Amino acid sequence: MDDSQILSTFIERKLPRRAPAPPGPVLVFDACQVGVVLRAVLYVESVMAVAVMYLADGVVDWVTRLSVMTAGVLPATLLWLIVACAFKRPLARLGEGLQITAGIALGALAGLYACGMLTLLNLAPTPPWVASAFTGALLAAGLVAGLVWRVRGRTPAATTARLAELQSRIRPHFLFNTLNSAIALVRAEPAKAERVLEDLSDLFRHALADQEDSSTIGQEIDLARGYLEIEQVRFGRRLRVEWSLDERVNEARLPPLILQPLVENAVKHGVEPSARGAQLRVSTQLRGPVALIKVTNTVPVGEGRRGHGIALANVRSRLRLLHDLHGSFRTALVDGVYQARIEVPMPEKATRA
Repeated sequence: MDDSQILSTFIERKLPRRAPAPPGPVLVFDACQVGVVLRAVLYVESVMAVAVMYLADGVVDWVTRLSVMTAGVLPATLLWLIVACAFKRPLARLGEGLQITAGIALGALAGLYACGMLTLLNLAPTPPWVASAFTGALLAAGLVAGLVWRVRGRTPAATTARLAELQSRIRPHFLFNTLNSAIALVRAEPAKAERVLEDLSDLFRHALADQEDSSTIGQEIDLARGYLEIEQVRFGRRLRVEWSLDERVNEARLPPLILQPLVENAVKHGVEPSARGAQLRVSTQLRGPVALIKVTNTVPVGEGRRGHGIALANVRSRLRLLHDLHGSFRTALVDGVYQARIEVPMPEKATRA
């Protein structure tokens, strides 16, 4: 088989395409998240603290009045969160407008509950039922609006992050180096050259395809593996890769295209500047309800240049958008080994199994 036949075979090969998964229900405010609970309590207490300032005669009177209001407001806020969390699935089936309406209506009921609590404790001699209902509805409307804006903010943030990832990944020198490696292999090792071009094609196809709001660890591992196989051809023995994967975490959700820039950073700052190369390790592990992903690489002493941290900041912000306080991203350099560590929650079905 000559070179033209090899390339034509590669071009004519039809890559399998997965049918796009149907979009799942979108919940505009998820009261089951720890971050939402903390924000709701802080938000309501802050509003109440400012409102009490209009009635207090001094600091002592303000603290006393705020304590009285908290006795009714805090249980009502927690009740709103508990009910919203308990009815999470039915709410997700509703449209955005109905979800917002339901959240405000629950706020009005929570306001009535707060008024009832203060009345039972003899802290409200003349119960302001109507005012309490409207206050609860108004506070709920403000909280729901903030959460809706946060959900809507995922789309432009994800788009911007994705463009940044494309710019950092599809760099001219990376593309040219990969094509030159493939050309060098066409005559000597045509099968390996074909695999390089297939991996490059998969990277571009995945990057340019319409992405969902999340991917899985298994999919991200496959993409990172394809990228490292391309770089393995280029660097040879200088790039030493070790995989330690726990398949139990493969279904945990990650922002799409988030793992590949971490392994690219490991190659750029660990392998490229060193004539001896570097040891790169990718591992996944299940720790209770949490999936742990680590990317580590040895760093040459006194070689290479310090990065700007754009890719790491990108990873951190996208992870926060998807998992809020449930996800974490940390990096550390200890004894010549650089580690990037991601923690994300496991899906509910996986933890139950």
